[in-house]
Amino acid sequence: MSDKQYDVLTFGRSSIDLYSQNIGADFIDIKGFDAFVGGSPLNIAVACRRLGLKAALLSGVGDDKVGDFIINFLKNEKVITSSVRQIKGKRSSAVILGIEPPDKFPLVYYRENAADSHVNIDDVIQAKIPEFRLLEISGTALNVEPGRSAAFFAAETAVDSDIPVVFDLDFRADQWHDPRAFGIMVRAILPKVEIAIGTEEEVLAATLTDISRITITDQQISGPEIQGNLEDAINKILKTGIKALIVKKGSKGARIYMQHEYINDVPGFPVDVVNVLGAGDAFAGGFIYGYLKGWDLYKSCRMGNACGALVVQQSGCANFMPVLDVTLAFIEERGGF
Repeated sequence: MSDKQYDVLTFGRSSIDLYSQNIGADFIDIKGFDAFVGGSPLNIAVACRRLGLKAALLSGVGDDKVGDFIINFLKNEKVITSSVRQIKGKRSSAVILGIEPPDKFPLVYYRENAADSHVNIDDVIQAKIPEFRLLEISGTALNVEPGRSAAFFAAETAVDSDIPVVFDLDFRADQWHDPRAFGIMVRAILPKVEIAIGTEEEVLAATLTDISRITITDQQISGPEIQGNLEDAINKILKTGIKALIVKKGSKGARIYMQHEYINDVPGFPVDVVNVLGAGDAFAGGFIYGYLKGWDLYKSCRMGNACGALVVQQSGCANFMPVLDVTLAFIEERGGF
């Protein structure tokens, strides 16, 4: 039994998400949008909470009605919001998404000088990281100051308190002045990280030196095509000293890379896809749940795979994160752990 007061604190983006109501329609033909909430750390906090963990979010929102909207959703989900600061003079992040399954999801971000980028070191201190069992940080939190320094300080605080840090690579190319800066920041923070999670493209982005190797089609910011040697990129990330790298492979599941070249494939759960956005965050929530329950990495990834498979069948992210009994029943129906 842990003596910690809370289970998981997630750090980084939070936003209002406007998702197309006209699934399958070209972006220019969208007639209406559903208002959800999002941002990788927010989604992960909700995913963890719905699975039964005591989860909190460390982020910033606007001191306005949109900020109220986001915080109200989190409170209704029983996510701890004491570290979500409403920042005067700043606006909440916003995202607009087209939904054209199975493989076209154009995405537009509005994050210029956004509130979630203005979380600072004092906010981290007030979040009381030593009271948590695990800290999760998402990569976009490193893109600008003062959020970048706050993220590094949060990781440092966790390490000093013997709290594991899980880092979600969360690569969004248009959120960086130079996409190569993403890798520089990631490689700088990884020595403070126990487990890193990302897609194959995000792993390649974390070691990118040639911008011409990135291709973004149909404004699919969250799903770029990146050329490179994946094995070399994985080895470079492992050399930072992390305990494990979890590479998400969609319906194929996940692959666990450990130090000393230990590799383990974790089968996924193929389903019909409605919207891929949020699947990776659901995976992280499921993985963190298992990890904090003392499960091994394989079983934790299997839990993550199931959560991701359940979310891709829905039209949104945080609003559709699965609860524990539904997830466990889904796994049992499809072969168990």
